[in-house]
Amino acid sequence: MILEQLISPGSVLCNAHARSKKHCLEILSELLANPNPDIAHEEIFAKLIERERLGSTSLDKGIAFPHCRISSVLNSCGAFIKLSDPVDFDSPDGESVDLIFGLILPPELNDIHYADIDMITRFLTNDSLTAKLRSANSSSELYDTLLAGHVPVSTKMQSVRRS
Repeated sequence: MILEQLISPGSVLCNAHARSKKHCLEILSELLANPNPDIAHEEIFAKLIERERLGSTSLDKGIAFPHCRISSVLNSCGAFIKLSDPVDFDSPDGESVDLIFGLILPPELNDIHYADIDMITRFLTNDSLTAKLRSANSSSELYDTLLAGHVPVSTKMQSVRRS
């Protein structure tokens, strides 16, 4: 799946102020609920908290990837936040988090969902892209940077096959 199908400009927030990991997940749940009016942000928040209790979703280097399954979700849906000040996210590397990509998924995952998760993890761990994301000054710039830094898996495969 291409990133534009997972995340919309209205689901990206630049320079958000979060007091804590919990507050960050509250903001994220509201962004994830925007394109899903049938799902209460409180339900998303509860599921994100439940998932975090299993273990931190930090990817290290100041990046987190909170995600959860929601029973009424049919397709994956994402949101992205750049915090104005990093928050403690119980990261294994001890570093506070300032870049957060949230994802809600249906209860039963298929190969497409696993590919989405892999794609997000790969581009969020790209040091060059994360540096550009951290330098964004507006939500629209953050969204554009996110999309510009993402190369769909199928495009990568095609360029490898051509070589």
